[in-house]
Amino acid sequence: MLIQRLYSTLRPATHLAARTLRPTTRYISRRTMTSHIYSSTTAPQPASSTPPDPSGDSPSADTSKVSITSHNQYNSPHLIRSELSPDPLKQFKKWFQDALNPSDSSVPSVREPEAMAITSVSPSGIPSTRFVLLKTVDETGFVFFTNYDSRKSKELAGPNGDGGYASLAIYWKEVSRQIRVVGKVEKIKREESVEYFNTRPRGSQLGAWASPQSKNVEEGELEDRVKDVEKRFEGKEVECPEHWGGWRIVPL
Repeated sequence: MLIQRLYSTLRPATHLAARTLRPTTRYISRRTMTSHIYSSTTAPQPASSTPPDPSGDSPSADTSKVSITSHNQYNSPHLIRSELSPDPLKQFKKWFQDALNPSDSSVPSVREPEAMAITSVSPSGIPSTRFVLLKTVDETGFVFFTNYDSRKSKELAGPNGDGGYASLAIYWKEVSRQIRVVGKVEKIKREESVEYFNTRPRGSQLGAWASPQSKNVEEGELEDRVKDVEKRFEGKEVECPEHWGGWRIVPL
């Protein structure tokens, strides 16, 4: 059930097992900690005035391992089941509004809470993850928009073209919360795509025509394509391309 997936996976990013819901709730003060990345497990050496060898052939270069030595403290309010909506989508909408405009002045707002990672799978079973922007959360699922000719769209369409499966992951660093969704993919209606497309800035509309996603382009080719599209729609509204539109992830 989605409610189990949604609630059991909202936890500090350092833990991958489901947390038991506590009977009380409280906020813990947040601490800022410095992150360090070292090329080995040894202590970092003083900075050298000699520029690094770009070839990587320097005898002192150690590229065998990169270690993260920081230990961040992730703090977030406890989840109380009795305070959660039985409808996970309604609960997400509430959390999203709180992320934008916290009701508690001691809780920071989340910058760009609509950013989410989506993972699709190729016909041979190879996963691929990239970030997209959430644009709609309705009574059915989570909607984002993209080029239908892109690699992700072809994988999201599934082997039969009627929609495969995908997973979403949303991470809100400011409040130490992550949300995971697994669901069936479906293409939204053309009318919905056109309606959203008409609200986009003109530059983004032109880009939808000019940018051949998941394809190689030569130096300067994209700029030339943009100029061609600008001439094509000069003095008139930009139409929504047939190859552009929305996908909806319907939670299982």
